Amino acid sequence: MSRTRLPTWRQIAAVELYTICVAWGLTSLTRQPFLDGVLHMIPLSLAQLLAFCAAGAWRPSWLPQSLARLLYLSLITPPAALAIIALPRIGRASAYLGKSYGLASVIALTLIGLIFGLLFASVALYLQRKARERAAERERIALERDLLDARLRLLQAQIEPHFLFNTLANVLALVESGSPRAAPVLRHLIAYLRAAMPRLEQTQASLEQELQLVRAYLELMCMRMPDRLQFKLDAAAELLSLPLPPMLLLTLVENAVKHGIDPAMHGGMIEVGAQRQDGRVLLWVADNGVGLSESAQPGAGLTNLKARLQACYGAQARLELLEVAPHGLRVELHFDDKQALCP
Repeated sequence: MSRTRLPTWRQIAAVELYTICVAWGLTSLTRQPFLDGVLHMIPLSLAQLLAFCAAGAWRPSWLPQSLARLLYLSLITPPAALAIIALPRIGRASAYLGKSYGLASVIALTLIGLIFGLLFASVALYLQRKARERAAERERIALERDLLDARLRLLQAQIEPHFLFNTLANVLALVESGSPRAAPVLRHLIAYLRAAMPRLEQTQASLEQELQLVRAYLELMCMRMPDRLQFKLDAAAELLSLPLPPMLLLTLVENAVKHGIDPAMHGGMIEVGAQRQDGRVLLWVADNGVGLSESAQPGAGLTNLKARLQACYGAQARLELLEVAPHGLRVELHFDDKQALCP
């Protein structure tokens, strides 16, 4: 119900429809004229509705609103019932009310009004409370989504320069060494960035798009070290449409190149895969480079990635670092895509 002093037309219509149904039921049971019942109960229900609405605006600060509405409705019912019985009998109201059947009419109307009025008011208060709870829940969910979106954008803003600077550093190394592959690599880099840059502003990508980006990056790295890097992409077909935070896999692949393959004397192989395992999604990037013990400790890239993963898939999502025999590192991402928090 509204907290205004006067009821709305919708409230009036609902109350009077309820009143007519109650009057019809009571007159059917008592075999009293239906019109008499309606003419008595409609003005009584209107008086109760006015008191119900007025309680939302005129009540002591110490009195809870729901209790005030029920109390005001109860207080207005006896005088309203008395007025409804007495007013049509102006000039002879005292004589009518002095008789037992006159007083019984007032008492009966008061009791009927209290029983059905308090019942309807209680239901209305319950529905009002549920509506407020639903509105508060919708607002809470909207705020959480806005907060999550802002957090993901912040994390993504941190990872974009990290990725770009590392890629440009690789090209710079070729240029400084005077390698004849510098120009082709630069051309591939430009083509790659043209494909990658629009995705940096996205809050979500698919696994298929991420694999395309990873492939383009690894092909670029293969041009830089053609005899030292090989790669393999293997993802289950049913997972290709899986939504992912942008550059999630690319961060792991970049780390594998930088900390696994680059320091290794003979280079190595990078494998990227995706499958569903025990109802959860498993993504992995594995290399047979120098391994965890000799490579740099996990830094900003992996810390950022773990934060993004848990922001999107909850605290149960996890990142695992596993050593590969005889040497190398496998990074696994485990999460439940059915409990995704990000839009």
